[in-house]
Parts: sequence; structure tokens; C-alpha cells
Amino acid sequence: MALSNSESSKIVKSEAEWRKVLTPEQFRVLREHGTERAGTSPLNKTDDEGTYVCAACGLPVFTSDTKFNSGTGWPSFFTPIEGAVDTSIDQSLSSTRIEVHCHRCGGHLGHVFDDGPAPTGKRYCINGVALNFAPEEAPQAGT
Repeated sequence: MALSNSESSKIVKSEAEWRKVLTPEQFRVLREHGTERAGTSPLNKTDDEGTYVCAACGLPVFTSDTKFNSGTGWPSFFTPIEGAVDTSIDQSLSSTRIEVHCHRCGGHLGHVFDDGPAPTGKRYCINGVALNFAPEEAPQAGT
């Protein structure tokens, strides 16, 4: 699955505009590069089929078939949707990490590490508050 041109168009808003559409915790994580407490996201236990979208702009960023239980307390994925995320170097703590951002709005989603499962070996450790889950719709009877 890859993004269409309309999905990848950048969204730019002021801090005040973001505060109007995000909860305080979403704003802290997505716009101020915060981290939610481990184990607090209900998305940790979500095993349904569907798509995880950026909570700030609705861009599809991960699919349920790439989610795995890393045991870290945050939703983890082994690969994003093609073109959905960007990365940058994060040296805010005593170590260097790779930060993951939404491609469309620049929102901080989490970090990526090299200790994930096959086939990529990556662990996208994502703040659940930075995501919304869109369940896959079941086919209608008789169609």
C-alpha cells in the first residue's frame, strides 16, 4: 500500500490551530515530541484488522498486518505504509535515536529501532495517543 498524491500533501497549522483539534496529551506527544506512559494505550491490545492513522491529520501510517507485540508497552510495527512517515535524528536524551514523524503533518509518532522481527528487523515503537484505529469494514451479507 502506497500513499496517493492527495494523501501526501503537507498540512501546516499554527500551534493554536493544533491545540483546537488535539487533546492536551495528543498535543504534548504529536507537537512537542512527548512520550506517553508505557502500557497506557488501548491500542496495545487492539488485534483487529484495519489501519492506524495519524491522530492529528488522519493519514494512514500503519496497517494491522504489520503490528506485533514487542512487550515494550507501546504499539509496535515492523514497517510503515510506504511514504507515510519521515524520520530524523533525535539526540534529546543521552543516546541517539531515530524519530518517526507523520509525513503529512510532521507530528511526532515515536521512534524506530533495529530490534524488530523479520522481514524488516525494525521496531516502530509508536505512541498510541498519536494514532487512531480505523477497523476494516466487514463485507455486507449478500454482496
